[in-house]
Amino acid sequence: MRTQVGIVGAGPAGLLLSHLLARAGIDSVVLEARSRTYVERRIRAGVLEHPTVELLREVGVGARMDAEGLPHEGISLRFDGMDHRIDFADLVGKGIVVYGQQEVVKDLIAARLDDGATIEFGVSGVHLNGVEGSTPSITYTDAAGVARELRCDVIAGCDGFHGVSRHAFPAGALTAFDREYPFGWLGVLAKAAPTHAELVYSANERGFALYSMRSPEVTRLYLQVPSDTNAATWSDAAIWDELNLRLAAEGFTLNEGPFLERPSVTGMRSVVFEPMRHGRLFLAGDAAHIVPPTGAKGMNLAIADVQVLADALTGFFATGSETGLDEYSATCLRRVWRAEHFSWWMTSMLHRFGEGDAAGDPFGRRLQLSQLRYTVSSRAASTSLAENYVGLPYGAC
Repeated sequence: MRTQVGIVGAGPAGLLLSHLLARAGIDSVVLEARSRTYVERRIRAGVLEHPTVELLREVGVGARMDAEGLPHEGISLRFDGMDHRIDFADLVGKGIVVYGQQEVVKDLIAARLDDGATIEFGVSGVHLNGVEGSTPSITYTDAAGVARELRCDVIAGCDGFHGVSRHAFPAGALTAFDREYPFGWLGVLAKAAPTHAELVYSANERGFALYSMRSPEVTRLYLQVPSDTNAATWSDAAIWDELNLRLAAEGFTLNEGPFLERPSVTGMRSVVFEPMRHGRLFLAGDAAHIVPPTGAKGMNLAIADVQVLADALTGFFATGSETGLDEYSATCLRRVWRAEHFSWWMTSMLHRFGEGDAAGDPFGRRLQLSQLRYTVSSRAASTSLAENYVGLPYGAC
């Protein structure tokens, strides 16, 4: 096959890039290792920043988001047994929308297939070739077991942290910046109606907890646990007991219900690979960077990446100019590092650290509480949190 842009990965980044390119008259083919059913059911992030929401509406894939998503105009920081609301609408005049990543993926797949796009699910043995030259290619085996070659002008690696695209960079071409945290999040999805209208970030003495939701009938909840925790060692009753302890506040009740999926532990780490381009290969989303989920930035960063890449490719195919391509990595990394800092700041302020860690001893804990109290009492500090949480405008970083 021959196309202009070969895209590896059918997550939000790869699918949205294909959609944006099609609107500019640029052909693409999307290759995905998993089945369509798998990618449409893969539970991931659920917070959409304001710029993400606006972009999805602008390109015609926001109708179901607007009908079924949950608009939020703030969050609560809960500590000392009390809620302290960060009012996004008042502070920055914008909000977020809670709408699951798998729902964004469903909307994008439907839009691409309605447009006659080629998305190959269930491929294997993907290998990127000739990325230093002007005619790269992707070899792979399709779902029927047939060996294929996709020739293209540009390759977009949107296949996540464990994908193959980043490994096509030659040795020494990438620099990794990495920080691991000594804890993870034990996450559960429960068939239980939310009892609070917005997300609650609880900095409890027993450890962090997050109260979230996916719909008027489904609650999403997380507990801070040691990074080596085996989720199977936690019974359903123990999870609910701990959630009730860490989320306790005057007037707050927690609805309990059956779990809709097995509890799992998500590791907490920050990773950035620089640069995000080598020759005609461009990385986007988790293939290039990981953020801890505390700041709700992962999917939003991926979408910001491909918005920049789509603009650069539009200019390249229209005029032959490589200016946008040359600037792609630096442009994206400015936003990536802003999001990394915000996610690190939220994580450091809200979580309990291990014994012996400066943030886990009594002195460190009092520093955290001081930061929390300042954040909720200072309009300037609250505004900084709000504008970072709802998402800085594209090009602002």
